Amino acid sequence: MYNAAGVIDRKPAVAEYAPLVKRIANHMMAKLPPSVGVDDLIQVGMMGLMEALSRYEETPGAQFETYAAQRIRGAMLDELRQTDWMPRSARKSMRQIETAVQALQHRLGRPPAEAEIAAELKVPLADYQQMLMDAHGTQLIHYEDFVNEGDDDFLERNCSGAGSDPLASLLNDDLRELLIEAIGDLPEREKMLMGLYYEQELNFKEIGAVLGVSESRVCQIHNQAVARLRAKLKEGAWTSIA
Repeated sequence: MYNAAGVIDRKPAVAEYAPLVKRIANHMMAKLPPSVGVDDLIQVGMMGLMEALSRYEETPGAQFETYAAQRIRGAMLDELRQTDWMPRSARKSMRQIETAVQALQHRLGRPPAEAEIAAELKVPLADYQQMLMDAHGTQLIHYEDFVNEGDDDFLERNCSGAGSDPLASLLNDDLRELLIEAIGDLPEREKMLMGLYYEQELNFKEIGAVLGVSESRVCQIHNQAVARLRAKLKEGAWTSIA
């Protein structure tokens, strides 16, 4: 990958690491609504790769692939922050689910089941599952800042815009232990799904094969797990600063 002068030869490097850009884009797409095009993410990611190639000479201590992945992912997240990609209906659905989960958790003293959440929302189970599908694209930490809409969300105010990776920002502060506890309290299937997705980086289709369910069902389970985590994190965050 280096030329005779000891500098990265960009043309073969771009060809070599283009699959990395596509892999990161496709993995990120599982978290985003259909309105976001994978080709757009790949294009932005390629720009991140080019930036990594130009800057890597200044930071020779890092392995290039690790450094490039950070720059690629950062470029994609920056693009998403500048785009209002999450529909208002998805935000509303997720907030309703989070509120119901939080209320039931207090009342029952355990993670509520799907049917119990649906009953709390006063909707049929099928409608609740559709709400989970509508909330496709919801993250543990949202990319956009909701303050301009009049919301006052502790997680978005304190974690968005703090770096190229909102989750990394969360893991680097006092909420880390709360997140570990919240994941540990998830129902077993949701805990397994989160591990397969975030640790082993399987996509929803691959996770569906492991769990024996459809890809759409994996999406529902993932969004329900995220709702539980967000509800727990927001409650803990406000408690810690009270």
